[in-house]
Amino acid sequence: MRRRRRSPTRLRYRFDRELAERALSFFPTCLVHTQGELAGQPFELAPWQAKMVGDLFGWIRPDGTRRYRTLFLGLPKKQGKSTIVAGLGLYLLTADGELGAHVVSAAGDRDQARIVFDSAARMVRQSTALSRRLQVFRSSIVYAETGSSYRVISAEAFTKHGINASAILFDELHTQPDRELYDTLKGAVAARRQPLTIYATTAGWDRKSICYEEYEYAKKVRDGILEDGSYYPVIFEATAEDDWRDPRVWRQANPSLGITVPEEYLAQEAAQAAERPAAQQAFRRLHLNVWTESESRWIDPDLWAAQPERTPRDELAGRPCFGGLDLAATQDFAAFVLVFPPEDLAAGNWDVLAWHFIPEETVAARVRKERVPVDLWAAEGFVTATPGPVIDYEAIRETVHAAAEEFEVREIAYDRWGATQLRTQLEADGLTMVQMNQSMKGLSPPAKELEKLLLERRLAHGGDPVLQWMAGNVVVEIDSSANIKPSKRKSREKIDGIVALCLALDRATRHADPTGGSVYEERGLLVL
Repeated sequence: MRRRRRSPTRLRYRFDRELAERALSFFPTCLVHTQGELAGQPFELAPWQAKMVGDLFGWIRPDGTRRYRTLFLGLPKKQGKSTIVAGLGLYLLTADGELGAHVVSAAGDRDQARIVFDSAARMVRQSTALSRRLQVFRSSIVYAETGSSYRVISAEAFTKHGINASAILFDELHTQPDRELYDTLKGAVAARRQPLTIYATTAGWDRKSICYEEYEYAKKVRDGILEDGSYYPVIFEATAEDDWRDPRVWRQANPSLGITVPEEYLAQEAAQAAERPAAQQAFRRLHLNVWTESESRWIDPDLWAAQPERTPRDELAGRPCFGGLDLAATQDFAAFVLVFPPEDLAAGNWDVLAWHFIPEETVAARVRKERVPVDLWAAEGFVTATPGPVIDYEAIRETVHAAAEEFEVREIAYDRWGATQLRTQLEADGLTMVQMNQSMKGLSPPAKELEKLLLERRLAHGGDPVLQWMAGNVVVEIDSSANIKPSKRKSREKIDGIVALCLALDRATRHADPTGGSVYEERGLLVL
């Protein structure tokens, strides 16, 4: 954490050691850790936490109220962010001298908001001092003696008008989709004498977001560019120029390294990220607190080219396989992919067959404007150019039907968008169709499985040039839990074949085990 420059505004404030010690002693005296290796032990503050707590409650204004009204806490994951914020919330509820205190936990969604609240609730239940005074309910903690409460709220901002909060605990500000809840809660503390708003977050990627706006403001206060004596920035981060593989950079950005997370864990995460561009972005953002770009090329061309030869097509006949069907707009690419699981799931190659479709009347424009050799691919049989300006879905149906006669197609996954009629027809043909949404939750497991197979050199794609082109186009979205999904919106060109491959791979991994189990269940999901 960079030291903040001394500002003339500090001369208007004074430090009350007694108030600071009161807040500092609250944590080990009244609170215990509730999870992990420290569960059941007194909440002893790490040095960086003690500095923050002492400053927040020790510095006061001439009228005796707290100096700081806003805390910006920027930390990587697994640094105890939710735990320290929960502890601060309980202190503000019970020991801050505020009658009728109203502490609010908020976030981008209710589940996220509950993380801090649930941590606070567990602390109360395990604290002799607090459990005698506080009542814990599903979404609130009540201190009846002072008429105070601590509750969690959902993200629908229009229901928050009228809140008279003494403290706002805003977790993971970077997940906030817009500024409505932020603006509503910012005004909710206006009537209080010494309110405190805490923005606790890990870095994001959207530089147009309210979180990035707040982060930029916090940095300017920290660096002395702006003078705001009521604002307390605490930011632990690496820079974009730092070597993300250097353990010294890890220690710089992770103040609780060795306390809440072992260095060996970061070393393992960094090793896994070494060959994955998407994972590198996630590592830098989640573990080094670096704001990253939204785009990240996913599949290395050399890695794609290094895959084994595919089993001859005639030898695939009769083998169980699973399909993925991705239907884009009628004037664009569509893809059908089959995945053949190996008999040896642990070491065998996964064979892939792909078919691509495009309207014939769009081919020339693509060749001329985008320099994509669709005409050559069509001549060589890698693309089916259906007559007319739009894709002929009947041609796709005939291709799928022919594949089902040649191979043992168990299931075909499809996205419901644009597939209603074709799905009905294929079901009438006797095929088992499984709807699968192209959401983060739906695509992340097979996308990570695809990564794993590529790294192990076990994806036998046969050198299909269309699939290779699409693999080079893929940009992935990454959420705060390091889930990934191929993004059509962000990818620079078409990726329909890779999406269809993920859909097929999802069904294949779920049913490849002859016992009927799932590969995911057997060995667990790959976590980047």
